[in-house]
Amino acid sequence: MPSKTVRTRFAPSPTGTLHVGNMRPALLNWLYARKMGGSIILRFDDTDTARSTREFADAIADDLAWAGLTFDETARQSDRIAIYDAAAAKLKERGLLYPCYETPGELDRRRKRQMNQGKPPVYDRAALELSHEDRAKLEAEGRKPHWRFKLSGTTVTWNDQVRGPQSIETGSVSDPVLIREDGTYTYMLPSAADDADMGVTYVLRGEDHVTNTAAQIELLNAIGAELPYFAHFPLLVAPGGAKLSKREGGSSVAEVRDAGLEPEALTSYLAHLGTSDDIAPLSLDALVEGFSFSKFGRAPAHYDLAELKRLNTDWLHGAAFADVAGRLAALGISMDETLWLAMRANLETLADAALWADVVQGDITPAIEDTGFASTAAGLLPPEPWDETTWKAWTDAVKAETGAKGKALFMPLRLALTGLGHGPELKVLLPLIGREKALARLAGNKA
Repeated sequence: MPSKTVRTRFAPSPTGTLHVGNMRPALLNWLYARKMGGSIILRFDDTDTARSTREFADAIADDLAWAGLTFDETARQSDRIAIYDAAAAKLKERGLLYPCYETPGELDRRRKRQMNQGKPPVYDRAALELSHEDRAKLEAEGRKPHWRFKLSGTTVTWNDQVRGPQSIETGSVSDPVLIREDGTYTYMLPSAADDADMGVTYVLRGEDHVTNTAAQIELLNAIGAELPYFAHFPLLVAPGGAKLSKREGGSSVAEVRDAGLEPEALTSYLAHLGTSDDIAPLSLDALVEGFSFSKFGRAPAHYDLAELKRLNTDWLHGAAFADVAGRLAALGISMDETLWLAMRANLETLADAALWADVVQGDITPAIEDTGFASTAAGLLPPEPWDETTWKAWTDAVKAETGAKGKALFMPLRLALTGLGHGPELKVLLPLIGREKALARLAGNKA
């Protein structure tokens, strides 16, 4: 692995809530930075002033914090415009940033004409042929220029940390627009200028950015920046292979949280998707330890909410009380470690713990099918103190007295004591419920 000091960044656009497809590069950047003892920047790409909001930025930051991702530095591109202005001025001086006056409609018609002629829809650089007088006339008509970066038309190569050696002919792509007609910047120039100014050494992102990388490398070279290493991971797709969309459910981090799933489930799932590792619930520390570029394949990673929910269940079933005590309290659920260990194997979400807290500590309505059987069982309840041997001693006594056995013995007692036909082992629950509540419930009373 290259010896360059690791400094990564996650640069979301605060134009909406955080998608799981964007949480994944945030996580992978974070894992690699922590694995290598480096640092990571949270940098909001908010130069699109028409769509970016502080509310969305705050929501993204909250989702990242919920997942346990902490950042060494936070920046907003809207605060760094002077840096981009200086970079743009340098490019203009060198003739690498040139004004174009075509409208979106004109560009669209030109692309269609090129495709009809069997040509690639690449910008033809017609604006470079405009004279000073031509530009003045267009501006007098009210047109404002957008500015394109002039690519070299050569082959750009790099060694991708996931995909291996890559090469792109920049003559096969359009000169990218860096400045819009309204004077605002597209993402490319601020991104390159910030990466250079902030000392970003590794750019880890989805493979949909591969075709942008050649232009970005040329832009970084043009502003005199040292090139970072690039790593492009396979994208997340829906279970059938289609683009992951809101219709799939669970496509945003907010939806995952609203479904009551735990952050460890999501981070474990996203970190393992597309790798050679088995998907298992792990802590962030364990994910850091196991991170490696070599584990990622080239095939798309299939994101399945049902699988995420199963992983969440697995995590809950093995979670220590210390891992959930604060979260239970935040949900208004009061319980101790003994009850947690007794009922965690019956949970699908943490909120389900409220049911079993009520069974043990609250008042429930018992389900009595045979009052005579329940009365006999109540009369055979041993005195306290109780422990995990009490259940067997009691049921043995009830069996001997009534002749009931198997389901006919255990189910009526479970329904009376818990009001439910399923749940944790009663040898553990019975001592927690206590003799007073048990007698009341066996009598058919709410207790």
